[in-house]
Amino acid sequence: MSTRNLVSVDIPDADITKVKDLLKEIMDLLGSHLIALTPEERRTMLKMGDGSGPFVDKVLDYIDSNPQFLPAIIDPKEMKKDWKTWNQLVPILRLVDQLQSNLSDTIMEAGSELYADCLGYYGGTQFGVKMNYPDAKPIEEDLAKRFAGQGKRKKTPVVS
Repeated sequence: MSTRNLVSVDIPDADITKVKDLLKEIMDLLGSHLIALTPEERRTMLKMGDGSGPFVDKVLDYIDSNPQFLPAIIDPKEMKKDWKTWNQLVPILRLVDQLQSNLSDTIMEAGSELYADCLGYYGGTQFGVKMNYPDAKPIEEDLAKRFAGQGKRKKTPVVS
């Protein structure tokens, strides 16, 4: 039996359906405005973090007041569009990151609690087999399939 019970909720199916529908709607709204990068592209590109925002803001101001320093191959309209896009999407990403983190933590904890309890039940079936309880053997054999091929775990020697 699990000693922790941090996750003890019963989310109504209607709420889950509504969340899925809303997320689908968000994907539909933003999907045509988003891109996907390859791992190589992500690895090799310049990355702008929160600390670069004031620098970018200053550069855009200077471009307006002192355009003579702007290389001809750089389009200030595209820069402003990128800045607007960055400012629009970063707050959304922060919310999504919070949601993702909380979803991940909740799923991990619920799974941990559940799996620990299942292992406790499995241990009970193993004890039942040793005690020759009726019905214990076929249940234990069925559950043992999950661990087939893993062998017994070796105990790590204690170094003193």
